[in-house]
Amino acid sequence: AGMAVQVAVLPSPRCLFDDPVQIRVAGLLPRQAVTLRASLLDESGELFQAHARYRAGSSGELDLSRSPALGGSYSGVEPMGLLWSLQSNTPYKRLAKRNVLTPFSVDFEVYEGHGDMSCLLGKCTNERWFLGEGVKRISVREGRLKATLFLPPGPGPFPGLIDLYGSGGGLVEYRASLLASRGFVTLALAYMAFEDLPTMPEILELGYFEEAVNFLQKQQQVKDTGIGVLGLSKGADLALSMATFLPGIKAAVSISGSSFNSFIPLQGDGFTVPAHPYDLGRMKTSEESGLIDFSDVLDDHRDPATWGCRIPVERSLAKFLFLSGLDDRNWKSNLYCQDAVQRLQQYGREVEFCSYSGAGHLLEPPYLPLCQASIHRALGVFVLWGGQWREHAKAQEDAWRRIQAFFWQHL
Repeated sequence: AGMAVQVAVLPSPRCLFDDPVQIRVAGLLPRQAVTLRASLLDESGELFQAHARYRAGSSGELDLSRSPALGGSYSGVEPMGLLWSLQSNTPYKRLAKRNVLTPFSVDFEVYEGHGDMSCLLGKCTNERWFLGEGVKRISVREGRLKATLFLPPGPGPFPGLIDLYGSGGGLVEYRASLLASRGFVTLALAYMAFEDLPTMPEILELGYFEEAVNFLQKQQQVKDTGIGVLGLSKGADLALSMATFLPGIKAAVSISGSSFNSFIPLQGDGFTVPAHPYDLGRMKTSEESGLIDFSDVLDDHRDPATWGCRIPVERSLAKFLFLSGLDDRNWKSNLYCQDAVQRLQQYGREVEFCSYSGAGHLLEPPYLPLCQASIHRALGVFVLWGGQWREHAKAQEDAWRRIQAFFWQHL
């Protein structure tokens, strides 16, 4: 081959993780058959890979935003397919960023032909960051709080957000750092299974979450028009509880959540919202995979006997956005979401909701690949999350746009 093959990531090989990029290959032979492969090594040394077969155009060029993949990890025109279809070599691994101060590096390689990948023609690396230029990361251990504060560059004032993950616990920063990179002051808050916070607390105190709201409101760069909160799974019902019981919350996003208090009683000032009744005896273990399907462990939320566990969202003056996947295999988030939306609409409250066909439980920032099953950190078992690759990827892109638009509108 006379001309060397060039692989380019446009507009720049360095970007934020939620930025779409254009992948182009030049210097191929007209109509040449090639295989593209993406590789990413996560922080624990786990290799994630995806590949797709392509055919160059008549001028020996390939543009993934226009050329269809002819098979492999996906097919058709999918500009970001090599990212969202990344899969770990070990099954049931979830791609998550632990240290947001370093990027994920994705290697894009072009191989000759549609067979074995023995002849490498060209490659390049895409650095995908979770922290934008000038965003500050500040560890917070004030009072009882265990959190990380992310400040966008400049004086602001910016809308303030509290970001909550699910019952796997820990201090999860990558969604908060991306939101801060998009102009929000964001507090990633741990509430279980972190440092001296128990893996499975007997009770959660509303006062702890109130401390987080007060802390965020005190920050000079935060607008004083009210705080937003977003949560995934268990974090979603906590977000609804905060919007209902704490005065400072103006907007709340529930991702794959429910409008009843799940698994752990929530203690407020002079009241307790009990945990919605459940029976782990109703867990189902899949014959072939050994994975655990949780979706039937909760008692029927339509049974009035469970209504004492409901979060009275209709009392809240906050704005709400509900997002759920119709292929959530972890629990019936779409049913639970409909229940909340109906109750809010009945009381004339403003509410937006979006359910995505083919999307699973773990609706993450865009281009993080689907994780259909992984180990649940608090339970120590492999749990089914659900989702179909392409549909889930599209849902994540749409949900991310909606979340940001919703907070900009209401904060």
